[in-house]
Amino acid sequence: MKLLLSFILFVSFGFAAKVAVIHVEGMTCPLCTTAIKKSLKKIDGVTKAKVRLNTKKATVYFDGDVSKEDLLKAIEDVGYKGKIESID
Repeated sequence: MKLLLSFILFVSFGFAAKVAVIHVEGMTCPLCTTAIKKSLKKIDGVTKAKVRLNTKKATVYFDGDVSKEDLLKAIEDVGYKGKIESID
């Protein structure tokens, strides 16, 4: 069952090679999460972005051509401050 779930996640995230978890400061409402998500998804190589207001975290799925600076700049471009917590 775990193998099947892993395969489904792998396929549904567009074969993303990396996952970044970013702590985002300054989010106060659902519109904040939408703005951040849209900005991250504009980056070439980002296959999926999830932003959670309750945890103040963005989870970004991307290929190897995206730098952590690109991710942080996308967040800063819409008025928030991000800090990379992990990249796998």
